[in-house]
Amino acid sequence: MAVRKLKPITPGQRKKVANTFEDITASKPVKSLVKGIHKSGGRNNTGKMTMRYLGGGHKRKYRVIDFVRDKDGIPGKVDSIQYDPNRTSRIALLVYADGEKRYILAPNGLKVGQTLLSGKGSSPEIGNTLYLADIPLGTVVHNIELQPKRGGVMVRSAGAYAQLVSREGKYVTIKLPSGEIRKVLVQCKATIGSVSNSDHALERSGKAGRSRWLGRRPRVRGVAMNPVDHPMGGGEGRSSGGHPRSRTGLLAKGYKTRYKKKFSNKYIVERRKK
Repeated sequence: MAVRKLKPITPGQRKKVANTFEDITASKPVKSLVKGIHKSGGRNNTGKMTMRYLGGGHKRKYRVIDFVRDKDGIPGKVDSIQYDPNRTSRIALLVYADGEKRYILAPNGLKVGQTLLSGKGSSPEIGNTLYLADIPLGTVVHNIELQPKRGGVMVRSAGAYAQLVSREGKYVTIKLPSGEIRKVLVQCKATIGSVSNSDHALERSGKAGRSRWLGRRPRVRGVAMNPVDHPMGGGEGRSSGGHPRSRTGLLAKGYKTRYKKKFSNKYIVERRKK
């Protein structure tokens, strides 16, 4: 995986840094693993805009990803590495010994032809999914479950990884990409390795139009609005806007918005770095 800087032939290409897609081995998705995807454009069921700055974007098809990895003990061969427009990472097509096909998040270093396993007795090698009770300490993991058999919900974006720090009783302690250290049940599963497409952070769109292709409409700064529209709006000339806050008046940049009595607070050993 690598990125390339384009020659400044057009204004849009002058600042563009694009992915080379050299790791992609197949261009068309498997029909049985594809669904239609509905876009709301930020509107609710009555047509009222409830989320601003959403809308447009290129038409997409949703690839059904196996985040659970529950085919324990059945080897799956990596058939291809594919592009997924719905996520920053790459996806891999697994063909299992019983003939079933499934998409998974492709970890860094995964090669076509590799055989992957999940469940008890699997070796802690890249792409294999194990219970947190069986993964050696210090191992880099991704696609971590928070509740057993519910599927991975944490550490799924391009280049992300977490690390097993310790194991005590029915919990393991994991250091997440944000710097937060958190307890997770040992019955939960995680996949070995870091998520693919780590160069995604180096990409630069080069022009506003590419954001529109991704379904993002122009975002208006609060200080550019009138006082009636935003707490930071108004003022003579280019004023700073005062204390940073949201449109509803909630303070930003340092003010903690997490609920003090939140149920999952007891599982957080150390909060994320500021």
